[in-house]
Amino acid sequence: MLKLIEVKSEGGAMVQKYYAVYRGRQPGIYTSWPECQRQVQGFLGARFKSFPSQAQAQAWLDQGGNLDGSLNAKPQLVSRQPEEYDLVIYTDGGSRNHGNYRGGHVLNDDKAAWAFVAFTKQKQILVEATNGGYGATNNKMEVTAFLQALRYLEQLGRFNLKVLFVLDSRYVLDAVTKGWLNSWQRRNWRKADGQVVLNQELWQAVAQLLPKFTNLDYSWTKGHANNQGNLYVDQLLNRTMDQM
Repeated sequence: MLKLIEVKSEGGAMVQKYYAVYRGRQPGIYTSWPECQRQVQGFLGARFKSFPSQAQAQAWLDQGGNLDGSLNAKPQLVSRQPEEYDLVIYTDGGSRNHGNYRGGHVLNDDKAAWAFVAFTKQKQILVEATNGGYGATNNKMEVTAFLQALRYLEQLGRFNLKVLFVLDSRYVLDAVTKGWLNSWQRRNWRKADGQVVLNQELWQAVAQLLPKFTNLDYSWTKGHANNQGNLYVDQLLNRTMDQM
């Protein structure tokens, strides 16, 4: 059973509203919104709800914190049609590893690049972006592409847009949709085995941005197959590496 954390108002009286935090920095039941907010603000996938009584709040927690589709629910992979979204964003990252064997260490002079492209409902390109560098892994470029796309959405200032992200990176998708990012945050950016999370600064930036958006969905596509959006960003980043 999660504990009740009592918080008094400035006047000394107990606030007669109960905020149940199922997923946050410290799950529990809080009696003031500011204290609840400290547990959930900026916490990716936070799950919380207010109730008029402690009993109702506890019952909700005991039942698994079901939000009935609330925007605070855990992100999921979807299989909807792109036409259902205001924007469809494809992101990709790549590294030309010249190590002596597949999966070998990236060398300092190995080329790497990222790219993203955003399509409107009318299948017109709204924006595309790409950049490159040396000595970065494929995974680092994948998460960089995702982060850059989020930063673009933030610049638009329209946080309620219905957006579908399409990626071929399980590394990025699993972190966002399987709760890895939340777990890393709780462990002070360490994995379950105690190892430091790689690309930590990038993931911290992602974790700060994601809670700002209310309507993001995610879909996986096989890389270098027949998905035209994925092929487009792959061409963008390879062109960038060719020109380095």
